[in-house]
Amino acid sequence: MISVACTNMRHENTTTRPHNDALVRNTGDLVISDDDYVRLRKIVGEHDLAEELDRAIVVPAERIRENTVTMHSRLIYRDESTGTTREVELVYPDEADSMAGRVSVLAPVGCALLGLSAGQSIDWNLPGGKVHRLRVERVLFQPRPGDSGSAAAKTR
Repeated sequence: MISVACTNMRHENTTTRPHNDALVRNTGDLVISDDDYVRLRKIVGEHDLAEELDRAIVVPAERIRENTVTMHSRLIYRDESTGTTREVELVYPDEADSMAGRVSVLAPVGCALLGLSAGQSIDWNLPGGKVHRLRVERVLFQPRPGDSGSAAAKTR
């Protein structure tokens, strides 16, 4: 497993058309729902995600755009450095299962994807100075306020 801190990443908004709401991420902004923020604060401890939460823009869950990666979102992302595409669900640590594509938010890639929207990229600095760019291709499922369960439960 590669251990990479979230703080070694740079978010980049690569969306070319303008958006009409206030939730567009600027470079470096992390936009998360108030529900996700409260639950994540309880579990992060000294993890690098704590620093990301400190600078997060927290908004009511109903204001998060449907193409934004939140907890329990199912998404497709591409490693633009290798061309590899992967479908994953972003989950809490106790729900993680790599064989089922359930990535913990405390894993480096999970931390990187949280808060990105479709079309946005993040530079992921690996040990040795190598940089990979991860790009969210599509958010296939995002739980909305009042939903219960994960994306996996919704597809069964």
